Amino acid sequence: MTPDSFSDGGEHDTVDTAIAFGLRLRGFGADVVDVGGESTRPGAQRVSHDEEAARVVPVVAALAQEGVRCSVDTMRASVAEAAVAAGASLVNDVSGGLADPAMLPVVAGLGVPYVAMHWRGHAADMQSRAVYGDVVAEVCEELSQRLDACAAAGVSSVVVDPGIGFAKTAEHNWALLKNIDRLQALGPVLLGSSRKAFLGALLDGRPPVERDAATTALTVVAAQAGCWGVRVHDVRGSADAVRVVERLRT
Repeated sequence: MTPDSFSDGGEHDTVDTAIAFGLRLRGFGADVVDVGGESTRPGAQRVSHDEEAARVVPVVAALAQEGVRCSVDTMRASVAEAAVAAGASLVNDVSGGLADPAMLPVVAGLGVPYVAMHWRGHAADMQSRAVYGDVVAEVCEELSQRLDACAAAGVSSVVVDPGIGFAKTAEHNWALLKNIDRLQALGPVLLGSSRKAFLGALLDGRPPVERDAATTALTVVAAQAGCWGVRVHDVRGSADAVRVVERLRT
Protein backbone atom coordinates (compact mmCIF):
# COMPACT_ATOMS: atom_id res chain seq x y z
CA MET A 1 0.00 0.00 0.00
CA THR A 2 2.91 2.36 -0.67
CA PRO A 3 3.94 4.44 -3.69
CA ASP A 4 7.66 3.92 -3.04
CA SER A 5 8.36 0.22 -2.41
CA PHE A 6 11.43 -0.92 -4.34
CA SER A 7 9.68 -3.63 -6.36
CA ASP A 8 6.03 -2.76 -6.92
CA GLY A 9 5.51 0.67 -5.39
CA GLY A 10 2.40 2.35 -6.75
CA GLU A 11 0.93 -0.78 -8.34
CA HIS A 12 -1.41 -1.57 -5.45
CA ASP A 13 -1.54 1.67 -3.46
CA THR A 14 -5.29 2.25 -3.48
CA VAL A 15 -7.69 0.31 -1.28
CA ASP A 16 -9.53 -1.24 -4.22
CA THR A 17 -6.43 -2.33 -6.14
CA ALA A 18 -4.84 -3.72 -2.97
CA ILE A 19 -7.93 -5.75 -2.10
CA ALA A 20 -8.13 -7.16 -5.62
CA PHE A 21 -4.43 -8.04 -5.55
CA GLY A 22 -4.72 -9.68 -2.12
CA LEU A 23 -7.52 -11.90 -3.42
CA ARG A 24 -5.38 -12.85 -6.44
CA LEU A 25 -2.47 -13.71 -4.14
CA ARG A 26 -4.68 -16.10 -2.21
CA GLY A 27 -5.73 -17.67 -5.48
CA PHE A 28 -2.08 -18.14 -6.42
CA GLY A 29 -1.46 -20.09 -3.21
CA ALA A 30 -0.51 -17.55 -0.54
CA ASP A 31 -1.19 -18.83 2.98
CA VAL A 32 -0.90 -15.30 4.40
CA VAL A 33 -1.23 -11.93 2.64
CA ASP A 34 1.11 -9.36 4.20
CA VAL A 35 -0.33 -5.83 4.18
CA GLY A 36 1.99 -2.88 4.81
CA GLY A 37 1.64 0.86 4.56
CA GLU A 38 5.25 2.00 4.99
CA SER A 39 8.11 1.22 2.60
CA THR A 40 11.27 -0.13 4.22
CA ARG A 41 13.48 -0.02 1.12
CA PRO A 42 16.96 1.42 1.73
CA GLY A 43 16.69 5.20 2.06
CA ALA A 44 12.91 5.28 2.57
CA GLN A 45 11.46 7.98 4.81
CA ARG A 46 8.83 7.19 7.43
CA VAL A 47 5.17 8.09 6.97
CA SER A 48 2.87 9.37 9.70
CA HIS A 49 0.84 7.05 11.89
CA ASP A 50 -2.42 8.32 10.42
CA GLU A 51 -1.29 7.76 6.84
CA GLU A 52 0.00 4.26 7.58
CA ALA A 53 -3.20 3.25 9.37
CA ALA A 54 -5.39 4.71 6.60
CA ARG A 55 -3.49 2.64 4.03
CA VAL A 56 -3.51 -0.63 5.92
CA VAL A 57 -6.63 -1.06 8.02
CA PRO A 58 -9.34 -0.90 5.30
CA VAL A 59 -7.45 -3.45 3.19
CA VAL A 60 -7.01 -5.85 6.09
CA ALA A 61 -10.67 -5.50 7.02
CA ALA A 62 -11.89 -6.22 3.48
CA LEU A 63 -9.56 -9.17 2.93
CA ALA A 64 -10.36 -10.69 6.32
CA GLN A 65 -14.06 -10.42 5.51
CA GLU A 66 -13.34 -12.50 2.38
CA GLY A 67 -11.64 -15.15 4.51
CA VAL A 68 -8.07 -14.18 3.58
CA ARG A 69 -5.58 -14.66 6.41
CA CYS A 70 -3.65 -11.39 6.73
CA SER A 71 -0.55 -10.20 8.50
CA VAL A 72 0.15 -6.55 9.13
CA ASP A 73 3.62 -5.29 8.26
CA THR A 74 4.22 -2.46 10.71
CA MET A 75 6.67 -1.11 13.29
CA ARG A 76 3.94 0.77 15.18
CA ALA A 77 2.03 -0.84 18.04
CA SER A 78 -1.03 1.32 17.39
CA VAL A 79 -1.23 0.24 13.74
CA ALA A 80 -0.75 -3.39 14.74
CA GLU A 81 -3.56 -3.10 17.26
CA ALA A 82 -5.93 -1.48 14.75
CA ALA A 83 -5.11 -4.05 12.05
CA VAL A 84 -5.68 -7.00 14.38
CA ALA A 85 -8.99 -5.45 15.42
CA ALA A 86 -9.83 -5.29 11.70
CA GLY A 87 -9.02 -8.98 11.23
CA ALA A 88 -5.24 -9.45 10.88
CA SER A 89 -4.01 -12.65 12.51
CA LEU A 90 -0.26 -12.00 12.62
CA VAL A 91 2.02 -9.00 13.24
CA ASN A 92 5.14 -8.72 11.06
CA ASP A 93 7.51 -6.15 12.60
CA VAL A 94 10.75 -5.48 10.70
CA SER A 95 12.17 -3.78 13.81
CA GLY A 96 11.65 -6.75 16.11
CA GLY A 97 10.06 -4.45 18.66
CA LEU A 98 12.91 -1.94 18.72
CA ALA A 99 11.17 0.90 16.85
CA ASP A 100 8.23 1.14 19.26
CA PRO A 101 8.61 0.15 22.93
CA ALA A 102 4.86 -0.48 23.11
CA MET A 103 4.91 -3.15 20.38
CA LEU A 104 5.77 -6.25 22.40
CA PRO A 105 3.33 -5.59 25.26
CA VAL A 106 0.58 -4.83 22.73
CA VAL A 107 1.24 -8.02 20.73
CA ALA A 108 1.27 -10.02 23.96
CA GLY A 109 -2.14 -8.59 24.80
CA LEU A 110 -3.48 -9.31 21.32
CA GLY A 111 -2.39 -12.95 21.55
CA VAL A 112 -1.39 -13.23 17.88
CA PRO A 113 1.83 -14.68 16.42
CA TYR A 114 4.67 -12.23 15.88
CA VAL A 115 7.49 -12.03 13.33
CA ALA A 116 10.60 -10.43 14.83
CA MET A 117 13.12 -9.35 12.21
CA HIS A 118 16.80 -8.56 12.77
CA TRP A 119 17.05 -4.75 12.64
CA ARG A 120 19.70 -2.17 13.33
CA GLY A 121 17.93 1.04 12.40
CA HIS A 122 15.45 2.77 10.15
CA ALA A 123 15.63 2.54 6.36
CA ALA A 124 16.97 6.08 5.93
CA ASP A 125 20.41 5.09 7.20
CA MET A 126 20.35 1.35 7.86
CA GLN A 127 23.01 0.46 5.28
CA SER A 128 25.59 2.47 7.24
CA ARG A 129 25.04 -0.07 10.03
CA ALA A 130 26.04 -3.06 7.89
CA VAL A 131 29.25 -3.64 9.86
CA TYR A 132 29.90 -7.11 11.28
CA GLY A 133 32.83 -9.19 12.42
CA ASP A 134 30.84 -12.42 12.00
CA VAL A 135 27.46 -11.64 10.47
CA VAL A 136 25.88 -15.02 11.22
CA ALA A 137 26.96 -15.07 14.86
CA GLU A 138 25.98 -11.43 15.43
CA VAL A 139 22.57 -11.72 13.74
CA CYS A 140 21.83 -14.88 15.76
CA GLU A 141 22.88 -13.16 18.99
CA GLU A 142 20.84 -10.03 18.28
CA LEU A 143 17.79 -12.11 17.35
CA SER A 144 18.26 -14.13 20.53
CA GLN A 145 18.09 -10.89 22.49
CA ARG A 146 14.83 -10.01 20.75
CA LEU A 147 13.42 -13.44 21.61
CA ASP A 148 14.30 -12.82 25.24
CA ALA A 149 12.49 -9.48 25.06
CA CYS A 150 9.46 -11.16 23.51
CA ALA A 151 9.39 -13.78 26.24
CA ALA A 152 9.71 -11.15 28.94
CA ALA A 153 6.77 -9.24 27.44
CA GLY A 154 4.62 -12.36 27.22
CA VAL A 155 4.67 -12.88 23.45
CA SER A 156 4.32 -16.63 23.16
CA SER A 157 4.44 -17.38 19.42
CA VAL A 158 7.45 -15.85 17.63
CA VAL A 159 8.94 -16.36 14.17
CA VAL A 160 12.42 -14.94 13.50
CA ASP A 161 13.49 -13.21 10.29
CA PRO A 162 17.22 -12.60 9.64
CA GLY A 163 16.43 -9.37 7.79
CA ILE A 164 17.94 -10.13 4.40
CA GLY A 165 18.90 -6.77 2.86
CA PHE A 166 18.35 -4.80 6.08
CA ALA A 167 21.69 -3.37 7.23
CA LYS A 168 23.35 -6.14 5.22
CA THR A 169 25.64 -6.22 2.20
CA ALA A 170 25.21 -8.83 -0.51
CA GLU A 171 27.94 -10.96 1.09
CA HIS A 172 26.18 -10.73 4.45
CA ASN A 173 22.95 -11.92 2.83
CA TRP A 174 24.63 -14.92 1.20
CA ALA A 175 26.37 -15.86 4.44
CA LEU A 176 23.04 -15.89 6.28
CA LEU A 177 21.36 -17.95 3.56
CA LYS A 178 24.19 -20.48 3.74
CA ASN A 179 23.58 -20.84 7.47
CA ILE A 180 19.82 -21.25 7.71
CA ASP A 181 20.34 -24.12 10.15
CA ARG A 182 21.95 -21.78 12.68
CA LEU A 183 19.02 -19.40 12.39
CA GLN A 184 16.56 -22.25 12.82
CA ALA A 185 18.19 -23.15 16.11
CA LEU A 186 16.47 -20.00 17.39
CA GLY A 187 13.00 -21.05 16.26
CA PRO A 188 10.75 -20.91 13.16
CA VAL A 189 12.31 -18.82 10.37
CA LEU A 190 10.75 -16.49 7.80
CA LEU A 191 12.94 -15.52 4.85
CA GLY A 192 12.24 -12.33 2.90
CA SER A 193 14.66 -12.39 -0.05
CA SER A 194 12.26 -11.73 -2.89
CA ARG A 195 13.60 -9.54 -5.74
CA LYS A 196 16.17 -7.89 -3.49
CA ALA A 197 19.26 -6.05 -4.70
CA PHE A 198 21.72 -8.82 -3.92
CA LEU A 199 19.89 -11.00 -6.44
CA GLY A 200 20.05 -8.17 -8.97
CA ALA A 201 23.82 -8.01 -8.46
CA LEU A 202 24.11 -11.75 -9.00
CA LEU A 203 22.06 -11.45 -12.21
CA ASP A 204 24.17 -8.68 -13.78
CA GLY A 205 21.91 -5.83 -12.78
CA ARG A 206 18.49 -7.16 -13.74
CA PRO A 207 15.62 -4.99 -12.43
CA PRO A 208 13.46 -6.27 -9.55
CA VAL A 209 10.65 -7.68 -11.70
CA GLU A 210 13.15 -9.91 -13.52
CA ARG A 211 14.44 -11.58 -10.34
CA ASP A 212 11.53 -13.95 -9.68
CA ALA A 213 13.23 -17.12 -10.95
CA ALA A 214 16.17 -16.51 -8.61
CA THR A 215 13.71 -15.83 -5.79
CA THR A 216 11.97 -19.14 -6.49
CA ALA A 217 15.34 -20.89 -6.31
CA LEU A 218 15.77 -19.49 -2.80
CA THR A 219 12.26 -20.69 -1.93
CA VAL A 220 13.40 -24.22 -2.83
CA VAL A 221 16.40 -23.79 -0.53
CA ALA A 222 14.16 -22.51 2.27
CA ALA A 223 11.62 -25.30 1.82
CA GLN A 224 14.31 -27.98 1.80
CA ALA A 225 15.77 -26.49 4.98
CA GLY A 226 12.36 -26.57 6.67
CA CYS A 227 11.81 -22.84 7.08
CA TRP A 228 8.48 -21.66 8.43
CA GLY A 229 7.81 -19.50 5.39
CA VAL A 230 8.98 -17.13 2.69
CA ARG A 231 7.72 -13.64 1.91
CA VAL A 232 7.60 -13.23 -1.87
CA HIS A 233 6.13 -11.20 -4.70
CA ASP A 234 5.62 -14.04 -7.22
CA VAL A 235 3.41 -16.25 -5.08
CA ARG A 236 2.57 -18.82 -7.75
CA GLY A 237 6.20 -19.67 -8.53
CA SER A 238 7.11 -20.10 -4.89
CA ALA A 239 3.93 -22.03 -4.06
CA ASP A 240 4.70 -24.42 -6.92
CA ALA A 241 8.26 -24.84 -5.66
CA VAL A 242 7.06 -25.70 -2.17
CA ARG A 243 4.64 -28.29 -3.59
CA VAL A 244 7.50 -29.94 -5.50
CA VAL A 245 9.69 -30.09 -2.39
CA GLU A 246 6.83 -31.52 -0.32
CA ARG A 247 6.07 -34.15 -2.96
CA LEU A 248 9.66 -35.34 -2.95
CA ARG A 249 9.41 -35.87 0.80
CA THR A 250 6.42 -38.21 0.54
